[in-house]
Amino acid sequence: MTNTIGFPGLNLEFEINRVAFHIFSKPIYYYALIILTGFLLGLLFVSLTCKKRGVEPDAIFDIAFWGLIFGIVGARIYYCIFDADGFKNGFLDIFKIWEGGLAIYGGIIGAIISTSVYCKKHKLSILKVFDVACPGLLIGQAIGRWGNFVNAEVFGRETNSLLRMTINNNIGVHPLFLYESLWNILGFILIVIFRDKKKADGQVFFSYILWYGTGRLFLEGMRQSEYILWLIDDKIGISQAVALICIIVSVFFLFYLPKKQKNK
Repeated sequence: MTNTIGFPGLNLEFEINRVAFHIFSKPIYYYALIILTGFLLGLLFVSLTCKKRGVEPDAIFDIAFWGLIFGIVGARIYYCIFDADGFKNGFLDIFKIWEGGLAIYGGIIGAIISTSVYCKKHKLSILKVFDVACPGLLIGQAIGRWGNFVNAEVFGRETNSLLRMTINNNIGVHPLFLYESLWNILGFILIVIFRDKKKADGQVFFSYILWYGTGRLFLEGMRQSEYILWLIDDKIGISQAVALICIIVSVFFLFYLPKKQKNK
């Protein structure tokens, strides 16, 4: 359960046990605590800034509750669809989320679906709610990636760069978890600065999709080949294809929504 994770270029080294503590002999993992921390801090930010933008905090808490549940379900389903070989021991392995296997794309899709249903039921503007919520997503994702750090996962190809990471004194690799965390922090800053300059509801959300998709398109290409689920062998991975679709769709809506608003 313990890994030695080093950053030789920065003269840093950490001995990290994946287990934070035990409750009645059941291990509680840092990964789960970090994901929960990211979720709560993202929720806190959104709840403190939503009323100014026309969404009540009570609605945000309800949306977050259902978004968390359906986000986990979506993340697990997405992972299982593209990693069916990991469940050769039996169908019930699908439910063992404590053993790992959650995909961020599936989580986002699940949360989008549950939020859309909630907004429809309570007659809220879906695009306005998405605009209000997406900075919280970036907070959660930026923090959540550090769960991959304690698990010694999400790394790329070999490198001698200043930020190279070693795991158990092996060769240096790109710390993709760190790159994505920094990318999400920068995206959060930019969205918070420019979100009040939007010309139509939905532009903030699709700016988030564009930003996140662009980051994933390049970072997924930096993974070691054996960790990429290929759509076209040695050409493009499934996650890259999804990222490319996100970029195209978001660019379309960023131009379409202001025109639609203008023509009303």
